Amino acid sequence: MTENKNRCVVTGLGLVSAIGNTVAESWKNAVAGVSGIKNATSVATEGCYATLGAEVSADDLDGVPEAESMDRVSKLCVKAAGEAVRDAGLNLADEDARRVGVIMGSCVGGVISIEHYYREGEQAEDVTKMPISAIANAVAHTYGAGGVVTNVANACAAGTISIAYACDLIRAGVGDVFIAGGADAFASVPYAGFISLHALDAMPCSPFNRCSGITLGEGSGALIVESYEHAVKRGAKIYCEILGNGVSSDAHHITAPRPDGEGQMNAIRRALASSGLKPADITYINAHGTGTAKNDEAEFLSLHTIFDETNDNLSVSSTKAMVGHCLGAAGAIEAVFTVKALTEDTVPPTVGYTAEDLERLKERAGKIDFRPNRSRKKTLTHVMSNSFAFGGNNASIVFSKTPGDVSLPAKKQKVYITGLGIVSPAGNGVENYLASVNAGALPASPSVSATVGHEDYDACGLKMAFYRKLDAFSQLQAVSGMEALADASLTVTDENATDIGIVVGTSDGPISTVCDFQKDIVAKGNAAGSAFKFPNTVYNAAGGYLSICSGIKGYNVTVTNGTQSGISSIAYGVNILREGQEKVVLATGTDENSEIIESLYRKLGYVADSVHGAYDGDTGFVLSGGSITLVLESGENVAARNATPYAEVLGYGMTSAGLPFGQVSGSEGAMADAIRLACEDAGISLSDIDAVAGFANGQKAVDEMEIAAYRAVFGDEKLATLPLYHVKDTVGECRAAGAALAASHAACLLVGKLTGEQKAYRVTNGKVEAVKVDPKNHRYILVTSYAAGGSTCAVVLGKA
Repeated sequence: MTENKNRCVVTGLGLVSAIGNTVAESWKNAVAGVSGIKNATSVATEGCYATLGAEVSADDLDGVPEAESMDRVSKLCVKAAGEAVRDAGLNLADEDARRVGVIMGSCVGGVISIEHYYREGEQAEDVTKMPISAIANAVAHTYGAGGVVTNVANACAAGTISIAYACDLIRAGVGDVFIAGGADAFASVPYAGFISLHALDAMPCSPFNRCSGITLGEGSGALIVESYEHAVKRGAKIYCEILGNGVSSDAHHITAPRPDGEGQMNAIRRALASSGLKPADITYINAHGTGTAKNDEAEFLSLHTIFDETNDNLSVSSTKAMVGHCLGAAGAIEAVFTVKALTEDTVPPTVGYTAEDLERLKERAGKIDFRPNRSRKKTLTHVMSNSFAFGGNNASIVFSKTPGDVSLPAKKQKVYITGLGIVSPAGNGVENYLASVNAGALPASPSVSATVGHEDYDACGLKMAFYRKLDAFSQLQAVSGMEALADASLTVTDENATDIGIVVGTSDGPISTVCDFQKDIVAKGNAAGSAFKFPNTVYNAAGGYLSICSGIKGYNVTVTNGTQSGISSIAYGVNILREGQEKVVLATGTDENSEIIESLYRKLGYVADSVHGAYDGDTGFVLSGGSITLVLESGENVAARNATPYAEVLGYGMTSAGLPFGQVSGSEGAMADAIRLACEDAGISLSDIDAVAGFANGQKAVDEMEIAAYRAVFGDEKLATLPLYHVKDTVGECRAAGAALAASHAACLLVGKLTGEQKAYRVTNGKVEAVKVDPKNHRYILVTSYAAGGSTCAVVLGKA
């Protein structure tokens, strides 16, 4: 059955929306054109010009397991995922947990808990409910997934990219089954934010029609995505095939799409090409269709440009007119509707057209059937779902009744690190960081951070008119990204802009900006949200700004699942390059420190009372922030431009222990498995590893888990000879930035930028001691990291 190796299928669906608490109920109402848009009741609307919302009415959300530990967004997601698992007839107890993953998209994450935190006395139990990271973790913990567990935080494209990434990982052989989708809750932050942008419609939204604004919604969509072989082997019912996908970036504006639709069309064309299809093959598109003038006009142009010449049988509709714009859940909810449309041969409508609107539509629609008001029975073969987001992120995915022609490169591309951008508390730029390491520098206090200023902006060519729009999180990312391009001697041009992608990894994203925005509206009301701050509350703003200032127009994604996000971004980038989706990927780890972030971590008791290093603390660590960018290139591109690599990225492994979010102890088994998988992917044995760039940070639970994992993998004899390098001794716990810095540090060791005796640790009979090590004979270095909640990642670097 080798001909089926690239086939991914949908075997289960789950949905909770404003028009139903199940797939069946939601689909029945969608076909009937029932709108769930009503006066909003879950947020304060006093003084606001728009008061409508598409809210979920479900009385069983608090009945999901361990609901008291979850934000509403996680409850919605766990509910939808549960329906999908049951629908698929999937007994996860019978599965190899390491081959089952969870990928969930979200735009705003646990913002209801952020509001509760500031309204109800700043209680510690709200803090661990805030991050987007908590969502996929809740699903993995509830249903027992132990493979790749992560979250995609690309605003309104997050749900679609999550499904696409699940397929890419299955085709890469990383997993057999994924619970993929997205979730977001109706909350004050997005509501007040879109009020501030004057982007909400005072009436129910009317995509491709009145185009006077969006109506926010909430909910969750989940799909069980499986390899075809796995589904057949277990006798699963198969809804349809998932063919190709396309992801792109506008490099234009943080909130508005390119008027010419270039980025949208790039995503659509990539999806068609990777599916082995032509525009004429698509019979239905569930459009992004938000109801804003700029979004609808750009999408209208994109659809007509691509499909008018060759497709006389295309239907298009926007289900947002019924369920609202559900932000990070939108792509997942719309994917469920798209699969149902395909399998039921029924095109759902775009509701809200008057008789006058219908006459106007006739003049503009051309060949495309925009399906106003009423659903239509129609034979469907290949269908598409599109999602376009803040940050200029675009995603398109194709579902089909037939296998299509999804092909991968015959030869797996080698991947190299060719550039580094370092913004850290120990200095900005590679040379300044290395000087601090060689000088034995330590953090100045228990809470430190990287800083960027005019000198950095000028060196990167960033103008004040641009960088003044960015929050601190995005400023760090913009500088490290531009530094990395310069270090790689890589110039972005019109010719190569679509050949370069960005994968941002972050633990906490712009949580400081989100909290600041929330505090303002708690004090002043939802009508007083800041239009300047709101665009920076989405996690993918940093990647969007980097795209804009660099001109990069390729794949753009933001992943978030704790500290390990800084190297899981490398793993994601490797996958993109191996599949031939791009020639270059900027993989980053970025997290800021601020008064707000320090206060949140202190609320949890995680910030140390004094400066200390690895294996030398108790409950706290030195909190810090920074941004690290690694330029990853395919071997062919390195050869073509005669680039000089730092190191080769040989392999990666990702697993999860499925622990309650916030817990670290108990992750050692998952960490050990991630290390084994990384070595297997790299084609080397455990005995080949010469050193480890680890993640110990002085917090006892983290340090003990790390050592337990290494002992389980290497045994005491090997471990006693294995140097453990820890960058956090120099920069503190800068979370995703620390993980990416560990990889950068390892690359510098391998290329010979760190010479002579270097500080490291060894573990002898369970006892840790500091040692000096000459790295000149290192060939393979293992880089490891963790997340609170049990997700782990390991990457193997080798001498180039």
